[in-house]
Amino acid sequence: MTVEVDVRSGLPVFTIVGLPDAAVREARERVRAAVLNSGLEFPMRRLTANLAPADIRKAGPGFDLALAVALLGSSGQLPGVDLDEWAFCGELALEGYLRPVRGIVAMAAGARRSGRRRIVVPTENAAEAAVIEGIEVYGLHRLRDIGALLAGELGVSPAVPAVPAQVDRSYGPDLAEVRGQEDARRALELAAAGGHNLLMFGPPGSGKTMLARRLPGILPPPSLEEALEITRIHSVAGKSDGTLARRRPFRAPHHTVSASGLIGGGSTPRPGEVTLAHRGVLFCDELAEFSRPSIEALRQPLEDKRVEIVRGQQSLTFPASVMFVAASNPCPCGRSLAKCECTETDVRRYQRRLSGPLLDRLDLVCQVQPPSDAPGEGGESSEVVAARVAAAREWQTQRLSGSAAMCNADMDVRETRRHAALDPAAARRLAEAVVAGAISERGHDRVLRVARTIADLDGRDAICDEDVDEALAYRILPPSMAVAA
Repeated sequence: MTVEVDVRSGLPVFTIVGLPDAAVREARERVRAAVLNSGLEFPMRRLTANLAPADIRKAGPGFDLALAVALLGSSGQLPGVDLDEWAFCGELALEGYLRPVRGIVAMAAGARRSGRRRIVVPTENAAEAAVIEGIEVYGLHRLRDIGALLAGELGVSPAVPAVPAQVDRSYGPDLAEVRGQEDARRALELAAAGGHNLLMFGPPGSGKTMLARRLPGILPPPSLEEALEITRIHSVAGKSDGTLARRRPFRAPHHTVSASGLIGGGSTPRPGEVTLAHRGVLFCDELAEFSRPSIEALRQPLEDKRVEIVRGQQSLTFPASVMFVAASNPCPCGRSLAKCECTETDVRRYQRRLSGPLLDRLDLVCQVQPPSDAPGEGGESSEVVAARVAAAREWQTQRLSGSAAMCNADMDVRETRRHAALDPAAARRLAEAVVAGAISERGHDRVLRVARTIADLDGRDAICDEDVDEALAYRILPPSMAVAA
C-alpha cells in the first residue's frame, strides 16, 4: 500500500480517498490531534490523502502513522529526508503516542517485498516485526521524534527479534499415559509422520480426545519457513506473542462454531480456525455435532490447502495447510452396541451428518474400541514416537526438496505417482479396490501417500505390499459407518 498526501491552497479540509473504511476515515481526526499535540504544524489548507491502489478496500488504524508522515513530508516539515526507502505502520493516540497494531509481521514482509529498506512501527511491535529478515525495523514511541529518527539524529538502533521460547518436548500430555489402543496409536503416528487427516470413530470414553490431545507432542517443530508463516497469520489475527512461532498450532473449536468462524469470513474478512491451524492441527471433537454447513465448508480447504473468500469487490486467499483430526461417536447415545438404545433410523440420521465427500478427504479412519478390563501397560512415550516421526519427516524433506510439498500429504498427483510407485501386483490390487467401489479415485492417491509414509517410518525407499494393505485397512470405513457415505 502507498499513502500519498497533496497539500494545496483552498478551504481547510482533510479528505481521504482510496476505499477507506470507517476506521481509516476517522484517522483524519487522530492524525490532526496527534500532529498538533506533538508540537508540529497541521497545515490549514486543502489536504487530500490517497491510499493506493485505489481499487482495494483499506481497513484498520494501521494507516495512521503513514498518513501523518506523508502529511508532514508534503508540508515541508521533513526537509532533506528521502521517504522512498521507508515504510510506516502504526495507530496514533490523540496525544501523539504510537499504539501497536495487528498484522505487523505481514506488513513488514510486504514492505520488504516492495523494496523498502526500513520500517517504523510502534515500540511494542518492533520485536515482532524484526523476525522478518532483510529489513531494518525501528520502534518509535512518539510522533514528534519522527523527524529526528528519519534524519539519523535520534540514536535508535534497529530492533532485534525477541528470543523465541525453546521447544519443550515435554509440554502437554504424554503418549505413555495411553493404555492399550495400539491401533489408534499407530494411526496417530502415521498421521503425524505424513501430515495426514485422521478420523477416530468410537464410543465415548474410549480415548479419542485423549489421543488427539497428545498429537502435538509427537509433531516435529516447524521449519523456519513454516514458523514465519505461522507467526504472520497469528500476527494478523492478533494472537502473536511477539516472538517467532516454535510450536505448531493446535486448534480445537467448539462444535457450535459457525461456518465463517471455522473457515473465515465476516464483513471484514478475517482468518478462521482452519487458517489459524495452518501448518498445525485442526481438531474437531464430536464431528457429527458440528452444523452441516460448517463441516461441509471444510471440503475445499482440505483438498486445496487454502481458503478463498469473496466479499463484494475483493477476493482474499488464506492459507489452510492443516492436519485435520476429528473424533465422532457411532450414534446419538454413544453407548456400546450391546447397550445402544438408538433405532436404526436414529443411527443413520446421525451418521449421515458426515457426508461421503467429506469422509473421502480423510486419509486414515481408525475405529477406537472401548477399554477392556485389562487395557494393558502404557505404550511408548511421546519422545520415542517423536524421534521416529522426525526421521520420517526428514526423509520427506529431502525427497520433496524443490517442490511446494513439505510432507507426504502435500504431494500432488504427479509427485504421488513419482514417489509412491508400486510394483505391478500391488498396483493391480489397489486398482481392484477402486473398481469394487471400496475406495474412490481420490482415495486411491491418498492410499499411496499413506503407504509412502509407512515405508518412511520403517526407513525404506520402496513401498511393499504390506504397506499398501495397511494403508487400505485404515482407508476403508468400518461397516457401522458405511451408511454415512
